[in-house]
Amino acid sequence: QVQLVESGGGLVQAGGSLRLSCAASGLTFSTTAMGWFRQAPGKEREFVAVINWSGGSTAYADSVKGRFTISRDNVKNTVDLQMNSLKPEDTAVYYCASKKSFDTVRAANRDDYRYWGQGTQVTVSS
Repeated sequence: QVQLVESGGGLVQAGGSLRLSCAASGLTFSTTAMGWFRQAPGKEREFVAVINWSGGSTAYADSVKGRFTISRDNVKNTVDLQMNSLKPEDTAVYYCASKKSFDTVRAANRDDYRYWGQGTQVTVSS
């Protein structure tokens, strides 16, 4: 079965950095776009970033643009999210998700993602 397992979350001070990683198995990873979402307490799950099948196309939420970078390794079947200049408002559970297609079209639409990981907690202290 498909498994998406996130790692790398933790507690960091504002201005710091974290790198999240998602290990995928059970799916044709190299032809699937991958995304990151996050959900803060009391809020809806929101789009963070997406990367297409090859890594040649990415898209980001305005709130993280210029601070976060998504990347993938189609040999290791992993997708990473490098998060720099973290802010307290970045505090959330971060989820990895596999898209139903190979591209970044409709990147922010949760319905366009088929499988989800269990999430990893990121807490940014002020």
